[in-house]
Amino acid sequence: MPITGMHGLFYTPHADELRAFIRDKLGFPYTDTGGGWLIFDIPSADLGVHPSDAVSHELSFYCSDIDVTVEDLRAKGVVFTTEIKDEEWGRHVAFEMPGGVSTLLYEPKYTKAAE
Repeated sequence: MPITGMHGLFYTPHADELRAFIRDKLGFPYTDTGGGWLIFDIPSADLGVHPSDAVSHELSFYCSDIDVTVEDLRAKGVVFTTEIKDEEWGRHVAFEMPGGVSTLLYEPKYTKAAE
């Protein structure tokens, strides 16, 4: 049977605040599995592997129009920690989430094979 998806996790002492942020500010639909444990439905995903001397992992979000998305998120109170940067693979910006979680939002310049 083929793998049908990927499940990601954030670990933080501020789990309730981070769940509310993802639900209310990022707007992902979710399933409440009970006791406030929300599992968010991520509409699409991709996975990259980069060379590095250290082992680590990163989770980022992507969108189709970073300028509009950043404007919308700022209006909801999301704090961005960098300006939008332009790279050959896409445009990206960093933002803070509750619990000390920092992540990227990017607009890819590549076309996904599955689309």
